[in-house]
Amino acid sequence: MAAPEDYEVPKAPVRDDSALAPDEDLDREPDGVPHDVIGFTAFFSVMLAMLVAFMFLTHNHVVQGAAVVIIAIAIPVMVSTLGKRADRDRDHLHPSR
Repeated sequence: MAAPEDYEVPKAPVRDDSALAPDEDLDREPDGVPHDVIGFTAFFSVMLAMLVAFMFLTHNHVVQGAAVVIIAIAIPVMVSTLGKRADRDRDHLHPSR
């Protein structure tokens, strides 16, 4: 059995920006959309869907009407707000391919 000193010690890769091709950028998110916006979209979509589902399951007509109002107002607001945030946080210096 080999002694532990005989094994190669792994080294973290060194970032060398001069070795990158002209179209490569390690700081750019590959799809151009900020990943936190994608996470917020998924989280708020699931929470909104659960809220509306529970409101419909109450079988109370007032609560169900409120659920329809929430759907009519909250979804467009959520989409426009997250769209504006994605546009604001998008990397305009290094756009995606």
